Amino acid sequence: MSVQFEQPQQWVGRKESKTDTAAAWPVIALAATLDRHDPEPVHGDSIPPGWHWLYFLEAKPASELGPDGHPRRGGFLPPVPLPRRMWAGGRIEFRRALKVGETLRRDSEIISVEPKQGKSGSLVFVTVRHTVHAAANDIAVVEEHDIVYREASRPGDPPAPGKPAPQSAAWRREITPDPVLLFRFSALTFNGHRIHYDLDYSRHEENYPGLIVHGPLQTILMLDLCRRHDQRPVKKLDYRAVHPVFHTESFTVNGNPDADGSKAELWTANAASNYAMTGTAYF
Repeated sequence: MSVQFEQPQQWVGRKESKTDTAAAWPVIALAATLDRHDPEPVHGDSIPPGWHWLYFLEAKPASELGPDGHPRRGGFLPPVPLPRRMWAGGRIEFRRALKVGETLRRDSEIISVEPKQGKSGSLVFVTVRHTVHAAANDIAVVEEHDIVYREASRPGDPPAPGKPAPQSAAWRREITPDPVLLFRFSALTFNGHRIHYDLDYSRHEENYPGLIVHGPLQTILMLDLCRRHDQRPVKKLDYRAVHPVFHTESFTVNGNPDADGSKAELWTANAASNYAMTGTAYF
């Protein structure tokens, strides 16, 4: 199957802006979700890297959602006629920490739309650049987010082969991704995608063996691993989704800092010790 939709390049350059306030409650709730015991934040406290995903949430009316729980296609993102939409990866520059209580603005622009053919069939990659402005119009975060649209899987399709991850790491944390963890993160990011909480849908409609652990959750866990082992803030993160992780398996979050301390190689690994998410954090 080859994907066709009219003039994909006409979506390049499309822009939108959203405003929000960096409220304390999402910070408290995400810290609890990550099993942290942080002091309750007060006005002016720094928000950890990556936690800007708690803000600027899309809240479409229920009547405007598709069968997968995502908003129906169209609007800001192009109406790609492929049923599966996933996080593919991205690049984030953290110029300065967001602060609790700040008024925020996020300017978004579609910078590329690329139809491709892969081993699994038709693919469309959409890259969106987000620029988050904080108080006094400071640029706090610059992010390029890669989204991939894929064809539906078919019953009996073989699982994608895994790539073995390193067996040892200087930093390692094991996570049991039970449905409560996935529900909490979905609720915090107002993510209605049913693959993260509706087991019947995930198994019978998407043909997955279990619920999917969110790509953004794995990315935040990699950044959180840095916080647990290195007091310096991450200045930049490059990350890429490699393989899904399911709620039926424990997974590990791993890091190996370079000898000079300037960066750390990060990854999550599934129960088979294969890469799930990879990343490089720069300090």
